[in-house]
Amino acid sequence: MKWEGYRQSSNVEDRRGSGSAFGLGGGRISAGAIVIALIGGLLFGIDPLTMLSVITGGGSGGNMVQEQGSAPAAPPGDMQAAFVSTVLADTEDVWTGLMRQENKTYEPPKLVLFRGAALTACGQGSAAMGPFYCPEDQRIYIDLDFFNTMANQLGAGGDFAQAYVISHEVGHHVQNLLGISGQVNAARARLPRSQANSLSVRVELQADCLAGVWAYHSQRSKGWLEQGDIEEAMNAATQIGDDTLQRRTRGTIVPESFTHGTSAQRTGWFKRGLQAGNMTDCNTLRSEKL
Repeated sequence: MKWEGYRQSSNVEDRRGSGSAFGLGGGRISAGAIVIALIGGLLFGIDPLTMLSVITGGGSGGNMVQEQGSAPAAPPGDMQAAFVSTVLADTEDVWTGLMRQENKTYEPPKLVLFRGAALTACGQGSAAMGPFYCPEDQRIYIDLDFFNTMANQLGAGGDFAQAYVISHEVGHHVQNLLGISGQVNAARARLPRSQANSLSVRVELQADCLAGVWAYHSQRSKGWLEQGDIEEAMNAATQIGDDTLQRRTRGTIVPESFTHGTSAQRTGWFKRGLQAGNMTDCNTLRSEKL
């Protein structure tokens, strides 16, 4: 991916120097709590942020002290941060144009770089959860060490694999701007767990499709993809499918606990967005077959 030399976003906040021992309600979060939250999210489809809040006594997050103000930008010479900032800038360009075609204004998200843990408007975030989007503060949170985990533990290395992850989270931001996130969250609250999980899968697959839409338009405008880049993104989508992750960690799969979709579904919807770059092709919420 020939990314160097392009515009970098001004919407990146570097909180990596803020320390990693944040807490809920003034307390500290333990490694054990993180593990429990991850297991709950994987096995039962429960949002790890919610699990952490409950485990550590945070409740709904009402007594959380959120970091105030914007953090500084990443320092010059930080190549990983420069890459993330460049990809984010391109998502801004692509989605500004696409939303304009829908007579809507695109409000770009902030992207927060952190280490270990971060306080968000949605709850306590941990690097162990991987990158995530918080609709309450319209920020994407990434611990850049996750990209090392992708390459070394999940077998999903490559710069465009990383770009896919970023664009997936931006896809959640697009869903938020379009009002999809709020409607789905309200519906999930009224459903039994298995049905709520199924709805979550549809939302995640739509974000994958929107990532494909971005990739289509990004390549048309810049032509910066190289041979093997698309395969890197497809491999990343495969490695983080619910069935693949459960088979790796448990040795078996529990479909009713899926919250993000199978490897085949994730790659399929990414390809659908990539084929023509049409947002209308990403209506997973009404699709009979995922």
